[in-house]
Amino acid sequence: MRPDESILLRDLYEGVHDQPPWGRFLERFRSHLGSVNCALTLRPAYGPAVEYQAGDRPPALHRLMAEHMGTASLPHREMREARVYAIEELIDPTDARQRAFVAELARAWGVDVVRLMRVVEPGGVEIWISCAGRRLSGGAVSAQMHAFAPHLRVALRSFVALERERFRFAASADAFGRLGFGWLALDAQCRITDLTPGAEHFLYGNGPLRRGPHDRLMLASTAADRLLVSLVRLYADRPDAAAHAIALTREPAVDLLLRPLAERAATVAAPPVAIAYVSGGGDRIADRSGHLVELFGLLPSEARFAWAMARGLSIAEAARELGLTIESARGYSKKIYAKTGTRGQADLLRLMLTGVLALA
Repeated sequence: MRPDESILLRDLYEGVHDQPPWGRFLERFRSHLGSVNCALTLRPAYGPAVEYQAGDRPPALHRLMAEHMGTASLPHREMREARVYAIEELIDPTDARQRAFVAELARAWGVDVVRLMRVVEPGGVEIWISCAGRRLSGGAVSAQMHAFAPHLRVALRSFVALERERFRFAASADAFGRLGFGWLALDAQCRITDLTPGAEHFLYGNGPLRRGPHDRLMLASTAADRLLVSLVRLYADRPDAAAHAIALTREPAVDLLLRPLAERAATVAAPPVAIAYVSGGGDRIADRSGHLVELFGLLPSEARFAWAMARGLSIAEAARELGLTIESARGYSKKIYAKTGTRGQADLLRLMLTGVLALA
């Protein structure tokens, strides 16, 4: 393998981390081939395609496709995986509109060679690579594209796996945040190695948690900070040690639960040894009365009253807040308990905080 091809492979594999993905690879591959344009089109099994490209492209490409291809797709028939096609092979030779599309595209783009290849990863996600140029050897371009097919498949599989993990992390972090929680991973020196967005806001301002020098997690209370350091040191040596809760503040209430990590990441320089779950920091109860209507068939007025009680107001306090008489409020509460299957205000609050409403 020539040195420039080694660099291309490096850029292809590292391109899954680039923003936009594969930007360096596409530009280097375009330069390597001497082509006008190189593009990668990611096609999920469902949903719209996403395209990344390097080089020039006619701005009227999509208009040309709409005018000449109509409802036909390009390619209009299944492409064999890892086989390189000339664009002329992918149109219906009996369709004058499709032939006109290729001719006008060549004129607008100023190219005489367009090659495309399709690669599929095991989950069904496809990636198409296309190269277009002028005065190129179509055979040489096809050979280069075909040589990269197995490497492109590996890179695509890595990209899909990374995207799935990013989605799972984002979904889990969102759920934690909606519950008023966040987490921070700590190494043996109490340095923050990772955290959720829900935990990050605890580190701003003059709250009970702070980011110290070298990303060291520091607690405002000296006694609590000493306890944190000693527990993290313990967890570094004993991943089976018991978790420990630390009350940080009471107004507003912020609590921390520290537990060891039995699963140690072997791929980072300073693997986390503990995880700190943080909760609190203010009133996170939003008005979810609309969801109560959807879940339990409450009337909107009943749902507003139920949510007032879930915020800790007594029946009399909720009645005053919503402008109801005590008699009407008591009638509302009976209907709410019956429709939600709860046995009183405490049971209603449990339902709100332990069901899906806590994530709303």
